[in-house]
Amino acid sequence: MTEDLSKLSAEDLGRVHVIGIGGVGMLGVARLLLTRGIPVSGSDIKEWPALETLRALGATIHLGQAPANVADVDTVVYSTAIPADNVELVEARRRGLRVLHRAEALVTAMNGRQVIAIAGTNGKTTTTSMVTTVLQHCGVDPSFFIGGEFADAGVGAHHGSGQHFVVEADESDRTFLLYSPYVAIITNLEADHLNTYGDMAGLEAAFRQFIDRVDRNGVVVVCADDAGATRLGEYARSTGRRVFTYGRAADADLRLTEEASDVAGTSYVAVLNGVKLGAVSVAVPGVHLALNSAAALLTAVKLDLDAGKAVESLGQFRGVRRRFELKGVAAGVRVYDEYAYHPTSMTAALTTLRGLAGQGRLIVAFQPYRMYRTVAFQDEIAASLGLADEVVVMEVFGPGEERLPGQGGAPLARAVPLPPDQVVFEPSWSAVATEVVRRARPGDLVVTMGAPPISMLGAEILTALEEQAGLVS
Repeated sequence: MTEDLSKLSAEDLGRVHVIGIGGVGMLGVARLLLTRGIPVSGSDIKEWPALETLRALGATIHLGQAPANVADVDTVVYSTAIPADNVELVEARRRGLRVLHRAEALVTAMNGRQVIAIAGTNGKTTTTSMVTTVLQHCGVDPSFFIGGEFADAGVGAHHGSGQHFVVEADESDRTFLLYSPYVAIITNLEADHLNTYGDMAGLEAAFRQFIDRVDRNGVVVVCADDAGATRLGEYARSTGRRVFTYGRAADADLRLTEEASDVAGTSYVAVLNGVKLGAVSVAVPGVHLALNSAAALLTAVKLDLDAGKAVESLGQFRGVRRRFELKGVAAGVRVYDEYAYHPTSMTAALTTLRGLAGQGRLIVAFQPYRMYRTVAFQDEIAASLGLADEVVVMEVFGPGEERLPGQGGAPLARAVPLPPDQVVFEPSWSAVATEVVRRARPGDLVVTMGAPPISMLGAEILTALEEQAGLVS
């Protein structure tokens, strides 16, 4: 692509076609464009529930992909998941149409706004949602793009009237290096996406490039409790940028004190440079979520927003879909869905879910996400799963990846440090719900965890529980 993205507005894109419009990220891009009055069409290989919302906003949706779908458009948007030989992508390039990656299209929507970009290995989606909640409550109506569905708004993207644009900055394919933030939040830095970066040094170098793109008059916010984020904060200071820290560490600018956590949520007293900002309560369980909220609070303060309103708003935060999402209760069994797939986020989530389970057992149905990650972190993922009482491991979800002998869900299941009768590898999707229900009893907590497709299993498990209990005729 040869165009200067900084000189393009979203309106310059003309009629836009989105390939794979049913994907979470692509839905967000389409929604942003439609609510700015830009004509949008899109295609997908199947019907998704959220597509009806896009139709209501004026989108033309094609089920199935064909060269003819891009015949009357000016710009085609694709994602990293779309292969180079996709028929619509090939036709767009043959016609000489403007072809943009999803992140490039987002840049055109950000131009002219003050960008707040949230990066890090874990916690990006929740922190982005919390920052958005805080800004909305402070009355600035930000635009936002989140890599998940914001529970309070019911959508993952919004075109706001204010000057701010809050975006989850995805490092997985280097596209976060397209953004030019005024505020950059870095939640943590751990080994992940090494298929893209090769090693930890390559990943950290990319985050330094991300910091280099922060406005010279802007702000870098990092977690003082994370060694990787702390190193990046030191690098940011060496470039002359303003850096502020949050965390439990004694030297953090915004400290979390008097912490408490139970099944109802987390709370703490926020202290900024020795001055109490107030008591923060987040009605979502998990002590790691307190850190995410502290990042949002510190960002609001550095944007000169009302600290009292920011503290108050965090008490109204209701979470993000696929983050401790309660899907339902059947036959005395609670069924949750959780997106965690990296061992650090899995450990945090399962520790919290263990507390939620109370006297009941914790049963996990886990779908590993990406073969390279499963191979590289097999022992760590297995150790995280060992926090559960019963584990059902599915085959790895890794579109386009090759599974070599000795790799995949089966060896992962064998590595889980639980008695053999408490762990099973189940490669058949249709058998997973039955296997989970066979193990569950009243009072237990079941969680579907991991790659995106497994989120659909919660409803099947609830139905199977009801059928087993004779609640469905």
